[in-house]
Amino acid sequence: MAPPRRSWNFTAMYGYDVLLGSIAAFYVFMVPFTKVEESFNVQAMHDVLYHGHHIENYDHLEFPGVVPRTFIGALLVSILASPMVLAINLLHLPKIYSLLAVRLALGFFILATLRFLRVQIRDKFGHQVEAFFVILVAIQFHMLFYCTRPLPNILAMGLVNLSYGFWLKGSFYATLRCLIFATIVFRCDMLLLLCPLGLELLLTRSISLWEAIKCCVGAVLFSIGLTVLIDSIMWQKLLWPEFNVFWFNSVLNRSSEWGTQPFYWYFTSALPRSLLVAYPLFMFGAILDRRVLFYVLPVLSFVILYSKLPHKELRFIISSVPIFNLSAAVAASRIYNNRKKSFWNLLYIAFLALLVISLGCTAITFMASYENYPSGYALKTLHTLGKTNNTTSELRVHIDTFSAMNGISRFCENDNQWRYSKEEGIPLEELWQRNFTYLLNEHLSIKGFNCLFQVDGFSKIRLKIGFPPISMVKEPKVYIHGNLENTDIMHKIWPGCS
Repeated sequence: MAPPRRSWNFTAMYGYDVLLGSIAAFYVFMVPFTKVEESFNVQAMHDVLYHGHHIENYDHLEFPGVVPRTFIGALLVSILASPMVLAINLLHLPKIYSLLAVRLALGFFILATLRFLRVQIRDKFGHQVEAFFVILVAIQFHMLFYCTRPLPNILAMGLVNLSYGFWLKGSFYATLRCLIFATIVFRCDMLLLLCPLGLELLLTRSISLWEAIKCCVGAVLFSIGLTVLIDSIMWQKLLWPEFNVFWFNSVLNRSSEWGTQPFYWYFTSALPRSLLVAYPLFMFGAILDRRVLFYVLPVLSFVILYSKLPHKELRFIISSVPIFNLSAAVAASRIYNNRKKSFWNLLYIAFLALLVISLGCTAITFMASYENYPSGYALKTLHTLGKTNNTTSELRVHIDTFSAMNGISRFCENDNQWRYSKEEGIPLEELWQRNFTYLLNEHLSIKGFNCLFQVDGFSKIRLKIGFPPISMVKEPKVYIHGNLENTDIMHKIWPGCS
């Protein structure tokens, strides 16, 4: 009888982690490619793992991006992933498997911090609230999909999860230290969470002003010193990356160049999409349990303050989701406990219906995301169809800006005869003069090249009469062209372009 007992103990201790980890891993394997928002950390992790101390070969020196970013997150994830990458290299597997490895390593770190928060939720609110918290996270798409994506927001969220856990535990100075490190190193906008949370701790006398000053000064000096030391080496100049980001986004207000949304957008679009059934429940939970209001108010203030910035994206406020899920889990637990009472029974039925609807929304969002990385799939297909028997000749591939932004990274490249160029600013009519073998391009017709095949991507969701009532509309996104002067290519059979 001993083995079943050990099995039960493992399930009791790590069952929730296995559930959430399995869903996150499913998203990794089904949608392995990355987008432009993740490009810096993805390329940095590739270079750390494959170029090591040869910084002169790193991608960021040629393509620095709009603002510099810290290497600290990329270094930590690369260290975690390095045993898996070493095994992949020894087995001579394609580098795309290393991309899976670094994403799984990042997901492990983020879910480990979420576990720390979940344990504190269980200790403070009970096992049932913990169970509903896990259910809500599991049926939401964005938290588990994004937790493996190397965005600065996600790296910061790991520290924010730790700060939430310490907050629930009553270790308030540790809460401040985690938020300060996240602010100075990964995302300067975490200051909008640090300020209302710190103010609440002062007003409720959870911390003293003098001790808070000493704690914050020490954390600030350590964080600035670490990021300046590491990033000055990696960027080969004296640099504090997040200060540059702060100056660009907040002082110069240049982030609005990437689009603007109205003040209420987070509350009418981003939060409903990310929270789903938890969106109405989190407001209900704050009313039902006074303890929850203590945690919800600073996080809600963070979202309101962030709403004043014109450029908005869901990932900017994804760190607020765990606390809103906590509040929603408290409400769900109260509804479940009172489900036999007449009024509460109606709420319980509505809750179950919303759970089912939320699952449907997650499935639809996943299908759209699956089709949202067309150039990654295009390059993968090209590697299969475009290789030649003449292994001595180089196959030179030019990747245009659109393709580089929608699924391609250094991890997608093959060695051997393949060579890649992301050179920008080449006019379309001059590409044929550059002796490229293949082009990945957003344009259907290019002088000197023949369109070999195309890859469709997600365009929109269309409602229709019948079942299912929703259909995915796709349209051509990336075209793969072959050089007309290359007879080996022209003699091959290709799917063609419409």
